[in-house]
Amino acid sequence: MEQPAEVLSHGQARLRRWRAGDVDELYRVVSDCLDHLRPWMPWASGYDRPRAVQFLVTCEHDWDAGLAYNYAILGDGAIAGSCGLISRIGPGGLDIGYWLHPAYTGRGLATAAAAALVEQAFALPGVDFVTIRHDLANTASGAIPRRLGFDQVGRREGAQPEAPGEAGVLVVWRLTREQAARRGLVHAG
Repeated sequence: MEQPAEVLSHGQARLRRWRAGDVDELYRVVSDCLDHLRPWMPWASGYDRPRAVQFLVTCEHDWDAGLAYNYAILGDGAIAGSCGLISRIGPGGLDIGYWLHPAYTGRGLATAAAAALVEQAFALPGVDFVTIRHDLANTASGAIPRRLGFDQVGRREGAQPEAPGEAGVLVVWRLTREQAARRGLVHAG
C-alpha cells in the first residue's frame, strides 16, 4: 500500500508527520489553547499529558495501518496545530481534519494546510474524493472548504453535540479529483 509523504508543503503551510518525540511540545501547545479547542473538539475535555502520548501512539499505528495520516502543522518553526487525512468515509475517499492554536488563526495557514492535504490525497492511488466535515456552528472550519472550492453536499441534523460549542448539525463538504484539477489544487491526469 502506498503511503503519503511524511513532509508536505503548500504556500505557507509546512506539515510533517507526527513523531513520538513531539509529546512535550504537543502537550504544551494543546494545553495553551484548550479554551479555543473545547467548543469544537470533544477530545479537548479532560486533556492531559497521557492523552498527548496516546495520540502520538495512535498516529504511528494508524499511519502504518493506512487508517489515518496525521501531521503537525508548523508555523514560525514551531507546532501551530494538527491536521490529517483519515480513512473514515468509505472506499475512494479520505476525510480531512484540522485545528490550529489561536495565535496562528486568521493567516490562511489552516487553508494552506488543507490544500496540502488535498494535493497529497489525490497523489495516492484509489482516492477519488476528499471531504471536510464540521459542525454548523463552527463557521471558521466551514470557511476552509469554501475557500478551496469544495461543494457542500449535505447536512445531517439532529446529531447529539459532542462538544459544547456544537449545534448538532454536521455539514459535509466534498471535492473530487476532477474538481481539484480544474481549481488548480492538483495536476490533471
